[in-house]
Amino acid sequence: MATLQEREGNYRILFRYQGRQFNFSIGAVESAEAEAKLGQVNLFLLRLSQRLAVIPPGMTIVEYLKFDGRPLAPETPEIKNVKLSSLKAKYLEANREALERTTLDCVRTHFRHFENVLGSSFAISSLTLADLQEYVNKRSKAEGKNGRKLSATTIKKEIQTLRTAWRWAERHGLVAGLLPNDGLRYPRTDEKPPFMTRKEIERLVAVGGLTEAEIADLWHSLYLTVDEVSAFLKHIKQHSLQSFLYPAVCFVAHTGARRSEMLRARVTDVDFAAKRITIHEKKRVQGKNTTRRVPLTPFLEGVLKDWIAEHPGGPFLFCQEDLSRNGTVRPGKSGSGSQLNRGKAYDHFCRALGKGKWKVIAGFHVLRHSFISALANKAVDQRLIDEFVGHQTEAQRRRYRHIYPSVAQNALASVFG
Repeated sequence: MATLQEREGNYRILFRYQGRQFNFSIGAVESAEAEAKLGQVNLFLLRLSQRLAVIPPGMTIVEYLKFDGRPLAPETPEIKNVKLSSLKAKYLEANREALERTTLDCVRTHFRHFENVLGSSFAISSLTLADLQEYVNKRSKAEGKNGRKLSATTIKKEIQTLRTAWRWAERHGLVAGLLPNDGLRYPRTDEKPPFMTRKEIERLVAVGGLTEAEIADLWHSLYLTVDEVSAFLKHIKQHSLQSFLYPAVCFVAHTGARRSEMLRARVTDVDFAAKRITIHEKKRVQGKNTTRRVPLTPFLEGVLKDWIAEHPGGPFLFCQEDLSRNGTVRPGKSGSGSQLNRGKAYDHFCRALGKGKWKVIAGFHVLRHSFISALANKAVDQRLIDEFVGHQTEAQRRRYRHIYPSVAQNALASVFG
């Protein structure tokens, strides 16, 4: 086993290999970074002892452990000169058509954080575990939501984005070897509260003693019952400032579609004769656009027929008339609706919530949770639910399938009386 030694703020690692004593310095780093490197060294030594890894030819044991097990391949000028900003630009450009817009925006945001910590001109080929640990440490001190520090879950997503970009870069000769992230240590995180009904959350809040952050977490775990969904749709109908919003919200509530899927829906996707809707997916199969079909409920059928009768025109199912800044129809644009973007859709959604009981709804996605839960509580075959919403794994099913408290209680009562 390797050990850590600290002298005047400088760390070095001591270890034995094949009966000999070795050591190397890792410099003046934070204790967490030094501990992370120690954990990685012990992992590599264990793998070597179990013959699960071998030292590349031309490397010493010290070089193997110090440089994260990466071969000391000579760097080409192209690899040596790749900066973090260049990797970001190349990766985004290469995946501009392959990734969904929301995913690309997320990648840009994550890279912006890396540039803020490491610097835009950071030579990506020189990245080490200590650099990544420094990034994790600094990001864990950043402000998160509701007065909390940034969560480990968010930081892990950022590291995952870098790892995905790194793999792409390695295949294109921009970096060599694997991302040196083995042994990273993240701050301790709390498990999110389970999804609950409105009544359950209100009872917990009424007890008192919760912080604003804890209350916000509870409301982000909200799903609606069937009756609550109906009441919510009535509220949206009464308070919508734009004619597209009510049918769009009904569409999500009665199909379980994601917001992005609702935004890309086309008028031709609604088949009133066959009573079904085609949903265009981008997440189910990597690198491939797919579709799924959902039956058209009688309620949604009526809502969409009314909406299409006054539709502004154009191919997209949910759109608004192309207006100029003063609110009039642009010359030559009559009968052509402009496609909604996610920002505009969310903005009008929030405006319709108002300041009453519905202001706690976090967004369109609450309705997807509610749709799936409503089907599950009516004992709809899980295969049908998967077909309607595009779920493929048990983890996805568990995350979205919430059993009403009354249904769970009745199930136990039917057995134990």
